[in-house]
Amino acid sequence: MAIEKVGVVGCGLMGSGIAQVAAQAGFHVTVREVSQALVDKGLQSIETNMQRMVEKSTLAAADRDQARGRLQGTTNVEDLKSCDIVIEAIIEQLPAKRELWGALDGICPPHTIFASNTSSLSITEMATFTKRPDRFIGLHFFNPVPLMKLVEVIRTIGTDARVYNEALEFAAKLGKTAVKTTDRTGFIVNRLLVPYLLDSVRALEEGVGSIEDIDNSMKLGCGHPMGPLTLLDFVGLDTTYYIANIMFDEFKERRFAAPPLLKRMVLAGWNGRKAGRGFYDYTNPKSPVPNKLS
Repeated sequence: MAIEKVGVVGCGLMGSGIAQVAAQAGFHVTVREVSQALVDKGLQSIETNMQRMVEKSTLAAADRDQARGRLQGTTNVEDLKSCDIVIEAIIEQLPAKRELWGALDGICPPHTIFASNTSSLSITEMATFTKRPDRFIGLHFFNPVPLMKLVEVIRTIGTDARVYNEALEFAAKLGKTAVKTTDRTGFIVNRLLVPYLLDSVRALEEGVGSIEDIDNSMKLGCGHPMGPLTLLDFVGLDTTYYIANIMFDEFKERRFAAPPLLKRMVLAGWNGRKAGRGFYDYTNPKSPVPNKLS
């Protein structure tokens, strides 16, 4: 059946972005958070983002108002029972996801598709938390969701082909370019990106070049919009470290092993832009300067 009502669990950075693009695409969206304060914060973020788009003339004011009217927030998971698809964008911890999917499985009707926005965890394992593994997929969006065009659509060995096709059509209706992939740790993007980021840290550790020289080399030599160490700060060193550990556990290959420097920076709380310092110091966010790491 056609997807009309969308549920999103989690209204943080990723969840609010997913809810926003779904509402702008014409879907009725219910986004759930664990507290009213988090609901209000997420909805305010969406409001701010859409207002910015109106000011930049990339979204008409009338379309913003209509999207706003299709969006509601809740703290009650029961309010997702009428959704045709529920997209999970909560903390990357399996126990929390197990509890959520178990609850949703008992609430949502049999036709509801379940999708996880996980960037690293097994879709197949999450599907086992429910009685509908044939209707379970991965929809991995990228940050910031309203601007990034890509979504990885992940199929497990148990996903029904018709469900997978519905998910691909849904991604297209959101205005995204969908890439097809299977449930392998890291999917496509992180499978290729994480080793590149980890190698940039190794290059720094081994004295191949300075922070600035490594970043400039990849920007000016390969045409990348930002260097790998800047990108690490943007993504979050803790996030990359977490994903790398999951991928190393899966493949046992050195290219996925977190370098000692990355581990020590995470232990010190130097997690990048969000922490105010990582490979760069963000005391002045508009003009970050390289940190001395030795």
